Amino acid sequence: MSFADLGLGDNIVRTLAELGASQPFPIQAATIPPILAGKDVLARGRTGSGKTIAFGAPLVESVLRSQTGQRREFGRAPKALILAPTRELALQIDRTIQPIARSVGLFTTQIYGGVPQGRQVGALKRGVDIIIGTPGRIEDLVNQGKLDLSGIRVAVLDEADHMCELGFLEPVQRILRLTADGSQKLLFSATLDREVAALVDEFLVDPAVYEVAGEDQDSGTIDHRVLVIDHRDKGEILASLVEREGKTLVFARTRAYAEMLAEEFDDAGIRALALHGDLNQAKRTRNLERLTSGRVQVLVATDVAARGIHVDDIDLVVQADAPDEYKTYLHRSGRTGRAGRSGTVVTLITRQRRRRMTELLDRAEIHAPFDEVRPGDDLLEELSGRQLSGVDA
Repeated sequence: MSFADLGLGDNIVRTLAELGASQPFPIQAATIPPILAGKDVLARGRTGSGKTIAFGAPLVESVLRSQTGQRREFGRAPKALILAPTRELALQIDRTIQPIARSVGLFTTQIYGGVPQGRQVGALKRGVDIIIGTPGRIEDLVNQGKLDLSGIRVAVLDEADHMCELGFLEPVQRILRLTADGSQKLLFSATLDREVAALVDEFLVDPAVYEVAGEDQDSGTIDHRVLVIDHRDKGEILASLVEREGKTLVFARTRAYAEMLAEEFDDAGIRALALHGDLNQAKRTRNLERLTSGRVQVLVATDVAARGIHVDDIDLVVQADAPDEYKTYLHRSGRTGRAGRSGTVVTLITRQRRRRMTELLDRAEIHAPFDEVRPGDDLLEELSGRQLSGVDA
């Protein structure tokens, strides 16, 4: 089955091919037809399953169809809204959707906090078709009278569970209540917790429901390993794991530890940067871009900052600090094994945490062998991929 078979127009199909999407992924094949048919959709899909195109391509097609025969006026109100929990994810979504929209003459704009609002307000005054943003700034502009949501015919909630975790449930509810009566709602989430269920109950009418490789399931493309270590060996073992050719994401619990690890890796000749909430938006974007482009090998991130990391070719995730909740583990592991690629998640624990880690993995329905390791063990080379790539240990 092709994207054309699913009902998308020639320009959009051609642009998807240029973006590297020649054949639909399962979540795209499942959701594009009902979205084009105007149905509400509830989809559970793990990060990296191709969900941005799954909602983005049919959303562009639907907005285009709704404008057939109409003059596109200067200052027109937007017809579609995509809500994301973080600025980084909003930017990532726009990078995918903007070329698709542009191929059929539609315009997108990003609306998020942490930057002056002037450019965003200017774009709204000129007129846009699709807005992509975070709840806080969108609500700010609505309250200032600079954004009118009454013409929104399609609204998307991406990563709805993380939206709720970050405290955005009520702002999201207020925003959705401002969209056009009978507007189509598309909700994408890795898990269906109580707050997400409240959104489903209030806003989705007889939705088409799809579950494709949920983030709370082992997708089969990720190898999970737990390394039981002595605390005094932690720094040496971490350096051994990240000294490699591929892109590595390391999770640290605190900003200070993330900064310290990045400096230690850099001092050891391993190109590394930190990513955490205390960095301003420009620096966070720049550090993430340096990983994406390959100018650094390792990004050391805290959980909040990592919500914006959507890089398809991260093939190793190392949890320097083990998570306390299974949902945190699932979100971290979702940074690798994306878009059908394989990846490895390595978690470091001391012997005292073994029981807690076993319980967490059981809750996440993930099987991971536990191995006791010391610096210099062959398993560290195997997990870093040095034996496969031929890089000297």
